[in-house]
Amino acid sequence: MTRIFKESDATLEPLQGKTIAILGYGNQGSAQALNMRDSGLSVIVGNVEDDYAAKARKDGFACYSIAEAAQRGDIVMLMLADEITPAVYNADVRVALTKDKTLSFASGYCVCFNQIEFPKDINVIMCAPRTMGDIVREDFLGGRGFLSFVDVHQDFDGKAWDITLALAKAIGSLKMYALHVTFKDETELDLLTEQALVPAIVSAIKTTVETALKAGYPQVATVLELYLSGEMGDVLHAAAMRGLVGQTTMHSPTSRFGTHSRLPQFMTAEYAQTVQDILTYVQSGAFAEEWSAEQTSGYKKFEAMQKELRDSQFGQAERAVIKELEQAGVR
Repeated sequence: MTRIFKESDATLEPLQGKTIAILGYGNQGSAQALNMRDSGLSVIVGNVEDDYAAKARKDGFACYSIAEAAQRGDIVMLMLADEITPAVYNADVRVALTKDKTLSFASGYCVCFNQIEFPKDINVIMCAPRTMGDIVREDFLGGRGFLSFVDVHQDFDGKAWDITLALAKAIGSLKMYALHVTFKDETELDLLTEQALVPAIVSAIKTTVETALKAGYPQVATVLELYLSGEMGDVLHAAAMRGLVGQTTMHSPTSRFGTHSRLPQFMTAEYAQTVQDILTYVQSGAFAEEWSAEQTSGYKKFEAMQKELRDSQFGQAERAVIKELEQAGVR
């Protein structure tokens, strides 16, 4: 049975008197650091000397090098990008992980693909919010909470689960709930979403926008109608509340008939095979190797792909519409 944790399942006591070191003051790192501090905990930041470090100090945190923060922290929370984590860990973090410390991840990636080796006498845990850092902060301040996936990979002192749930409580997640999901499942499901679902959505929107523009429909009306108005976001929000099938009752009969009657054209065996091939590639570790190689090469392919989408007819139309709406004072 699925293990679900709520506010009553945790206490902050395991974190009292401990120093929590946030390594990486980016979107997740900054949001979680602020939330934990507001929960009454002792939080420091480790970051290279860049704009993020300056922001951490501006937000009132003591900010150290990653190595020193890791050394000072009783609970060390890695909030760095997946592809750079192994190198930073080996250079600056591993030596600081002395007996009884806890190492926490916000993503299961590096553990799932065996990119990091741990001392045997520490706890290794995960608390992974299923939303963006800005929303982690916004929902904490609003008292709403947000979903997180949590797991314990290595329980040295028998307290790892208590610490994991305490962190989930401290960042505000348990005001909604947390779900026990393994490092492996968190990682592979996340990558499957990013590589099979999101590209399909982007491709569908891009193709439909470009088709409508080629047919002569007004650029602003087209882009707003298809997604920039926020209506599709509202649909997905309703799906999160009622289910994707359940939310269909909120639409007109015309809308529902159009969707249901055309759905089989998109539910093809070819796409199903594409999704399966992507999952197999992810599970094999081949994607992790590909992404590490991309980092080593200086992100050349990655930057070229971003530029290609940005410079496409779709990308240009999107920027033009946003600019026009801003100039009109309605965005």
